[in-house]
Parts: sequence; structure tokens; C-alpha cells
Amino acid sequence: MAFRRQLQLDIQPLILLLFSMVSISYALSDPEILLKFKSSLTNHTALKSWENSSNPICNGERSNWIGVVCQKGAVLGLKLENMGLSGTIDANTLVALSSLRTLNFMNNNFNGSIPEFNKLTGLRTIFLSYNRFSGDIPGNAFKGMVRLNKLYLSKNRFTGPIPASLATLPRLSDLKLDGNRFSGEIPDFKQEKLHVVDLSNNQLEGPIPASLSKMNADMFAGNKGVCGAPLKACEATVTIIFPTSTTPADPRENVSPNFMNKISMWIIVIPIVVGVFILLAIVAFVIINQCKKPLPDPKLKAIKVEDRASAASSNETKPAEAAPKLTFASDDDGDKFDLQDLLNGSAEILGSGCFGSSYRTSLPDGTAMVVKRYKQMNGVGKEDFQEHMRRIGRLRHNNVLTLVAYYYRKDEKLFVCDFVHNCSLAVHLHAHQTLGQPGLDWPTRLKIVKGVAKGLAYLHKELPSLIAPHGHLKSSNVLLNESFEPLLADYALIPVINAESAHELMVAYKSPEYVQHGRVTKKTDVWSLGVLILEIMTGKFPSNFLLKGKGNGEEDIVTWVKSKLGDDDRETLLTNLEVFDREMGAIGVGDGKTMKQLLKIGLSCCEDDVQKRIDLKEAVWRIEGLKLRNMSNDGEFFSAIASDCEEDMKW
Repeated sequence: MAFRRQLQLDIQPLILLLFSMVSISYALSDPEILLKFKSSLTNHTALKSWENSSNPICNGERSNWIGVVCQKGAVLGLKLENMGLSGTIDANTLVALSSLRTLNFMNNNFNGSIPEFNKLTGLRTIFLSYNRFSGDIPGNAFKGMVRLNKLYLSKNRFTGPIPASLATLPRLSDLKLDGNRFSGEIPDFKQEKLHVVDLSNNQLEGPIPASLSKMNADMFAGNKGVCGAPLKACEATVTIIFPTSTTPADPRENVSPNFMNKISMWIIVIPIVVGVFILLAIVAFVIINQCKKPLPDPKLKAIKVEDRASAASSNETKPAEAAPKLTFASDDDGDKFDLQDLLNGSAEILGSGCFGSSYRTSLPDGTAMVVKRYKQMNGVGKEDFQEHMRRIGRLRHNNVLTLVAYYYRKDEKLFVCDFVHNCSLAVHLHAHQTLGQPGLDWPTRLKIVKGVAKGLAYLHKELPSLIAPHGHLKSSNVLLNESFEPLLADYALIPVINAESAHELMVAYKSPEYVQHGRVTKKTDVWSLGVLILEIMTGKFPSNFLLKGKGNGEEDIVTWVKSKLGDDDRETLLTNLEVFDREMGAIGVGDGKTMKQLLKIGLSCCEDDVQKRIDLKEAVWRIEGLKLRNMSNDGEFFSAIASDCEEDMKW
């Protein structure tokens, strides 16, 4: 018996070792892990390339599977945005990917509770914006994720308090929770590296923590109960503390009858006096507001006046019609508002473009919106116009400004969209010094070019029936959000703009093929992209866009760049470094070569001969292949470019 017990004790470690060896031998490979993860998704037709598990996922930095980011042969991240995915994000399966650092599921159809990301403690970035996640997020949902530096949860349906664990993440730099239904007070974020915190359009309340007081006020807009810097100061609260006594006493003891009579009288008089003052204050407030009610911008106010006039005239012959209403471009069940909400807000003019003026106004809950007025859309019927708006309203992409609603009237149209906080690319390229802002650095410019290319490719994919799906691509129609991600605006207008105005004003009709042959092609948007790239790289404004009609022969930006580069761009670039905008500042060692490659891509997009011009697919592919290098320590810009050019000339 003792021998048997001893034998069991001796064999037990061997059995455990055997089981551990078996479990190791049956550990899932990376392809098997991703296929298992895919099985938790629905509507995953975009992941067809994952079906052939015999192909290695990664070859160094290159991925053979769509949406997989590779680094040194390992799976670094999943970039599965804009794929129409739904189902479950299975964090338990992803735990097996030891090198996983980033997850991007933006603009899909996921719903339900937030996944258990705290099991993936190595994650550095999580992007879940533009989905349908909902419910409260547990306070400890991000506990232990000490490497996390970017979290985007915008435009979902989360409720309840902001998770307290977010305030404990030491490396958090970017936090976007806007467009949800978070409630309660804002946690005290004290991370030194935290520079983007967007909490706008929620249901938060209470004072803004001092640690966030230097943030832009727009980051807190749309929360009725939030106060304190950078918003208006919180109202002071007075707490009345009544004295207490452990021994009850008769309040009339040691008090004269006359004194008691005076107290009784004042108890009656004081409320009456206070009531009278309150009543007078209310009456005065009403009178003042009747006399001095703040009006919106006159041009927006005119819309309301004209609508009332037309309604009044129609009342003479038929019953009163309902007030004019906005038409929402999407059937999404988000919060709705009406035209009157926009007209009642005080409007701030943002600028006047080719087709009309843009105004910033606010909804009753404080949400900032932009209303753009168009008067060059008179030649299209109401049904055709509405059908085109429905097509535009279905577009959803991180680099395309979403149309929220529109208003139709025969002689005027209004487009309504979200307010974008960081102005246009044109402002940052050509007016930043006037505004006292620094110029855009090289990494930001490359990021903007990549985002523009992605947005343009999306428009061409979703609007294949349009010859030029954008048609008006220029720097003033590229908006920048708070993280300098570009958003394309004023796209897909050719079908609804009056032909005469379009030919005179739109960028598509400045292209060589239209100037020379009177036609627009599928590659016209590519030409516009090329001009934009040259503008971003040189800081030079494309003067040909200022010219109406077919131009006057003035040297344009393409001709200017070509004159600087000459026939052999390697040697002339070394001696003509002024082709690059000095405002880009310090660049990394090796980035000079990347900058030169981007300049070449821009010129390839600008070929006068449409047959020689590269197509959009190739342009996007080449742009996506550009990588940033490490930043140089000495901060020298042109010396780094010259060094790279010298290396090129040694072969």
C-alpha cells in the first residue's frame, strides 16, 4: 500500500509534464487563431483572403491577409475598419496573439457590450468609433492596460459613467468618447501625456477637473450640466448648516415676548418681499428678452422669414402647412432635431466659398453643427435631388465628412453636418502664421495625404456611377479633426450643381483633359489628388484654382515643381531644396527619400496626358507604402534631405 502511494507521488509530476507537452504541441498557430476569431464574426465576406490558411500571414512587414498589420513576421494588429462586420469581438481568442498591439474596428456594425479588452494587456491602441456598442462600461474595464495610449469610442451608444480605470492609465494620450450617452461627472485625468480628450455630445455634468481646464472648449460641448474652465464658471452653491444640540430646549426660554412677536412678523414678511422681487425680476427678464432677443446670422434668419411669408401666403388659399422640416440623410436612430433648432441658435459665419456661405450654429443641447447654403442647385428636380442625397447619406468613412441632414427649397438648399474643430487644410498650409499657429510637420502631412487617398478611394468605390465622385478636391475642402485626421467635404456635387456654375468653379473643370478636350474622366480626381499632394509638400498655393474658365497661361504649381526638378530629379533636388516647404521642420534620417517619393507620386497623378496618368488604385497603393523614419536628433530639415539625396546618387 505504501509502495502504491509512493508510486502515485512519483508518477504525478510525469503526468503533469506530459499534459503540458501535449498542450504545447496543440497550441494554435497564428492563422488558426485568426480563423477562430473570424468565426465569431458575421458578415465577414471582406475577409475572404483569410480562407487560405496555407499562406503565411506575414512576410516581414508585409501582410498576405487583408486587415492584418505585420511587424518582423508577427501579427502586430488588426485594421478591420469599414468592412460591414458584426458579431462578437472575441478577446479570449486574441489573447493568444502575443505581439498584438493595435485593434481597429471603426465604422462597422458591432453592437452590445464593450469587449473584454483588459485581457489584452499589451494593447496600445483601440479604435471602436462609429459602431453601435451600448450599455454601461464597467469601471475596471481598462484596469491593468498600462501600455494603452489611444482609445477611440466615438459615435456609439455607451451609457453610464466614464470608466474610472481610464484615469489610471499612465500612457494615455488620446481619448475620444464623443457622441455617446455617458453621464455623471468627469474623472480627474492627470496623465501628463494626455493631449486629446473629446467628451462632447454626451450627458455629463459637474465641474471640469482642473487637469483638463486647458483643453479646447469644443471638447466639452453638448453636455448641458458641465461647467468650469474652459467653459463658463460653475455657479456657487451655498450650504446652510443648522446648529444641532444634543439636549432639546424650549426656544422660548430666556426670550422676551416682544422679540418673539418681531420674529413672527419677519417670518411672514420676508417670503412676501422675496416673492415680489422674484416676480419683478421675471417680468423684467421677459421684457428685456422681448426687446433684445439675439438673432441668428441675417442670412440664416432670412430663411425663417421667407418660410413664414410663403406659409402666410399659402394660408389665404388653403389650410396652413406644417413648418419646413429637415430631411435626415440616414435612417440611423440617432438624436434628431429640426430646422427651427438650427435657426434659433446664434450663427457664426465660418467662411464663404464658391457655392455659398458656411455657418456654425448650436442645437439646444449645445452640440455644434455646420449649415452650408447652396444657391447653384436650381437645375435639378426635387426627386432627383433627394435620391442623390440618400446616396450621399449612406456614406460612412473615417476620412469622409458625413452628411447629417439637408433642407430642400427650389431656389436654395441647406446641408447640415457635424462641426469639425480644426479648420481646413488650406488654413493650416497658408494662414497659420496669421493665426499664430505652427506649420504642419512632415509626419502630419504624410498622415493627411494617406487619409485623403483613403477617403477618395472610398468615394470611387461607393459612387461608381459618377465620373468624378469627388469632383471638387482641394485643400479648403479637406477638413482636419482634433487629431489632424482629414475629412473630405464638398464631394459628389457635380450631379446637383448647375452646369454653368460647375464649369466655372469646380476643380474637376480645371483639369488638363477638360481645358484641352472639354471632358471629365475617371482620372480627373487623380489629377486633383496630385495637385493637392504638391500643395502639401511645397506649401505653394495652386494659383490655377483661382482662375475662372480655362486659365490665362500663368505658371501653375505642377509646372513650377517640374521646373525645379528638371529632367534628372536626383541632382536638381539636391541643389533646389526650396521645392519643399520649410515649415515641415525636422525630419527623420531617411525621410528625405520618402518625401521625394511622395513628390514623384504627386507628379505622376498630374500627368497632362490621361493615358500616362496613373489610376487611383495605383496612387493609393504607392501612398500607403510610404513609411516614416525615426526623427533626427539634430532637428535639421534640409541637411537630412541632402544626406538622403547623396545616398541615392552613390549607386
